[in-house]
Amino acid sequence: MKSKATLKQIAKELGVSVSTVSKALNDSPEISEPTKIRVQEYAKLKNYKPNVIGLNLKNRSTRTIGVIIPNILNSFFAKVFTGIEKVADEKGYKVITCISNESLEKEIGALEMLSNGTIDGFILSISQEAQKLQQFGHFKSIINEGTPIVMFDRTADEVNCDKVVVDDLDSAINATEHLIKTGCKKIALFSSINNLSVGKLRVDGYKIALENAGLKVDDKLIVLSETAEDFDSITNDFFDKNKVDAVFAVDEHASVMAMKMAIKKGMKIPEELSVIGFADGVWSRRMTPSLSTVSQHGPEIGEEAVKMLIEKLESKEENYAHKTTVIKTELRQRESTRKIK
Repeated sequence: MKSKATLKQIAKELGVSVSTVSKALNDSPEISEPTKIRVQEYAKLKNYKPNVIGLNLKNRSTRTIGVIIPNILNSFFAKVFTGIEKVADEKGYKVITCISNESLEKEIGALEMLSNGTIDGFILSISQEAQKLQQFGHFKSIINEGTPIVMFDRTADEVNCDKVVVDDLDSAINATEHLIKTGCKKIALFSSINNLSVGKLRVDGYKIALENAGLKVDDKLIVLSETAEDFDSITNDFFDKNKVDAVFAVDEHASVMAMKMAIKKGMKIPEELSVIGFADGVWSRRMTPSLSTVSQHGPEIGEEAVKMLIEKLESKEENYAHKTTVIKTELRQRESTRKIK
């Protein structure tokens, strides 16, 4: 029996988008007459038969957004979600949330489960495993099938979609420069997220700031790991082996552990050791002394991501230009750093 062609196959053969094929077959006024005739004749030639149920699901706006978050226990992602939910509610959209738990398999499963007509588009941050393995084909497939994606924080240059990010490089430069301005000269860097793109950018920013100030980059003072467990084991005796006057920690776990280890060793903060962390979670304010942090403005990231997705969903433009929005961070000075005189 002759096999039936799919929308995706027709789009690939004709060099157009799946959305264009779908609209042409449904006689949409958005598509030119020559393109309609070309698509309709080719579909007939290839024995295309529409899936009526599938078309109904695809053409009907559900006004529902799928959100995939890597780790719900991370205060940053929780804050981003509050921003997503707030604006989605104001615009009349519902939100369905899935947690990838940093797993590539769960990330793929969530995309497949929700892209069957349940939602209109996705807002997501890439899982650790997908970034580590550099596997992004599942995102490209969803976009090629006509479902838009907005990525935030952890993004991939290889995926052509809207993105909302913070300037991780500049943020790290500014935080390190702040420590230098307070008189610190032996500044350590702690990271438990070195397998993530954002973690690598923050390390680069730290090195740039030191070099700009004429300070030597000492590899012995740079602690890089890919998990919290590995980080804890390799930093256990760091302050016994190294004399430093500051720590720039590029993630929340590393910053909390830096404070905990220093206090356990009897170091006075900030008199003997200054600490700046990344991500402004509740622990930053509750610790004693309170932790100075780079705030990523999570709710603002979530709000901007929803606005970008809804603009895409409600746009009449066939050739929508993808864009990247950069949210500026803010250094919040607390008790773990000395005041600039």
